[in-house]
Amino acid sequence: LGADVPVCLDGRPSRMGGIGDELVPAPPLPPVWLVLANPRLETPTRAVFEALESRDNPPMARQLPGWRDAAALAGWMATQRNDLEAPARRLFPAIDQVLSDMAAQPGCLLARMSGSGASCYGLFSDARQAAAAARSLRRARPGWWVADSALVQGVPAPA
Repeated sequence: LGADVPVCLDGRPSRMGGIGDELVPAPPLPPVWLVLANPRLETPTRAVFEALESRDNPPMARQLPGWRDAAALAGWMATQRNDLEAPARRLFPAIDQVLSDMAAQPGCLLARMSGSGASCYGLFSDARQAAAAARSLRRARPGWWVADSALVQGVPAPA
């Protein structure tokens, strides 16, 4: 099925290890909203992994910090990496457009690709800005799948 299945079934913010089978609860997340966008493009995970040039990158720090707000979370995430983003972008240039369009949305704190692509996300500190960004992307890119939501269960979804 995939390495992300255990964390998805667990349903809590977690740090994954191994091949996705080692889950350690993450520090509490601040209220944060996101916009997801996918250009309806298949990015076969195997092809992306095969295009990965370096497999010996250093791991993330063992201890995760706490985050006081969405901006702090986005700032920390900006110092992290997704090793699969570069090969996915080389193989599927449409991902560049998704990231560019997402980053251009008012209030977007960070735009990144998720997993091996082609889904991308933008982080927002405000529900209304996330909802407006999703509406804007849907209008500009009617062929894309776009959704907005609170990141953590228990945070009210945008109205």
